[in-house]
Amino acid sequence: MRDADILVGYDGSTDASTALNWALEEARHSGQPVRLAYVFEWLTVAGWVGPGVVPGVWPDDTARRQVEDLVRKAAGDAAAANPGLTVTGEVYDGPPALVLQERSAEAGMLVLGSRGHGGFGGLLAGSTAVAVAAQAHCPVVVVRDGAVAATTDAPPSPVTVGVDGSEPSLVALGFAAERAAQRQVPLRVLHAWTPGPNAEAGVPDERASVEEALEPWRRTFTELSISVDLVAGSPAAMLIEASRAARLVVVGTRGRGGLAGMLLGSVSQQLIQHAHCPIAVVRER
Repeated sequence: MRDADILVGYDGSTDASTALNWALEEARHSGQPVRLAYVFEWLTVAGWVGPGVVPGVWPDDTARRQVEDLVRKAAGDAAAANPGLTVTGEVYDGPPALVLQERSAEAGMLVLGSRGHGGFGGLLAGSTAVAVAAQAHCPVVVVRDGAVAATTDAPPSPVTVGVDGSEPSLVALGFAAERAAQRQVPLRVLHAWTPGPNAEAGVPDERASVEEALEPWRRTFTELSISVDLVAGSPAAMLIEASRAARLVVVGTRGRGGLAGMLLGSVSQQLIQHAHCPIAVVRER
């Protein structure tokens, strides 16, 4: 769904604005339209909280108009600053994680900040982060405030991807190769593995399996610079450390061997909380 919208979870917070800026950069490379999504969660007893609005009983027509104005202004400002891009915004009702999962079925990508306020309060804290990343119907990019790699660096920061040979990791590899080619930056492929008693003897086989997976992408993107690193140890620690020098780290929703269960528990939360650049979680539709 290359021409589908880049959907951005937006609530006016600093992290949401950081996510929007990342999405706009992606759109400048891909040409995709950008759609802001503000999600209200109904609270039947305590009411709800919106940006700059006193908590009250939902629905509140005045508060909703304020939110609609917020989203409309953010979309208008983004469109004005990016001539040629289509930027729109909508307000939805319901549990944020569920609504975003549903809307992701029609999106090409879902971009989220790591935290927010109002309807997105705590959205990416704990189990909800795993639910969004694991259940969305399109790639999910989590952008932490202050964790966006510079785009004017020299040499350019790579797009880094974790690969273990599983089908989800190969889908992630394709996504990473496309992003790196679009941006004309290197692609760094990391393969985490658990060495046996004779570790050195296993290295050629491990490298050969990665190179086999890379072959179609080398043919597709002939100008793309690709490096492969084999790392023995924790996949979470490996990817967090690699994120220091990356502009984007890409992973699949699950894996085997070194990446088994990477997005089904504590490791995924470590990446979201501690990575030094945006994280893309890619699953097959």
